[in-house]
Amino acid sequence: MINEGKYPILGVNVHAVDYEFAVAKIVSAAKKKHPCSVSALAVHGVMTGFLDPVHARRLNGMDLIVPDGQPVRWALWWLHQKKLPDRVYGPNLTLRVAQAFAERGLSIYLYGSKPETLSRFAQNLKQSFPGLIIAGMEPSKFRRLTEGERIELADRIQASGANAVFLGLGCPRQEVWAYEYRNLLNIPILAVGAAFDFHAGTLPQAPQVLQNLGLEWLYRLVQEPKRLWRRYVLLNPLYVWNVFLQYVGLRKFIPVRPDGSEKIESYG
Repeated sequence: MINEGKYPILGVNVHAVDYEFAVAKIVSAAKKKHPCSVSALAVHGVMTGFLDPVHARRLNGMDLIVPDGQPVRWALWWLHQKKLPDRVYGPNLTLRVAQAFAERGLSIYLYGSKPETLSRFAQNLKQSFPGLIIAGMEPSKFRRLTEGERIELADRIQASGANAVFLGLGCPRQEVWAYEYRNLLNIPILAVGAAFDFHAGTLPQAPQVLQNLGLEWLYRLVQEPKRLWRRYVLLNPLYVWNVFLQYVGLRKFIPVRPDGSEKIESYG
């Protein structure tokens, strides 16, 4: 089990941990029904914080940010000499947590995505982990919720008795949601995004060789060029350049925690 602490990458704190530690932390919080907001950040996720200081504060207010992308894992090595044996890939973390919950009789609530994706995701989880209890699920409304709707959603999740939420709203909305609902729900919230589509079978995952080389972004760009070209063509070079500036000491990025002024976005 590896837990080397958290370190800033472009002002966003990322935890140098492995799968075993991440799963253990989530399971512990789920058993005790303690809040634990979790996100697996690739380059795009880090850059959402780099470009938006309010969102950076939200990210730094979360309990666990794991290095989802290889370039984020590499940055922990280059900048802070933390050489992890592997990244903590959100879709894989999702399955490991589901397995751990199934073995312990813990339950999950699925929130986000479209109804058909959600249904297939739940079906595939149950097929892979027959002991897994899905306490409830509901798709995204793809709009902001009113304050009343927000409280009603939190009440529904609490009433289900779920020990954790798997959240699929896409980056950065899911991280905002995980931050905003953390103290409303007081259970682990896992912002796992594309895991919903991957494990529902509606979106293919990149071949393992491309994942290992840090080129998963290229595979996804080919799959969804209209939606993703700005994310990868513009943000990837900006990430590399600023990591270089941080590495050589020409720019300092100081992580800032939430100060209470963060506006409630209420994505749903």
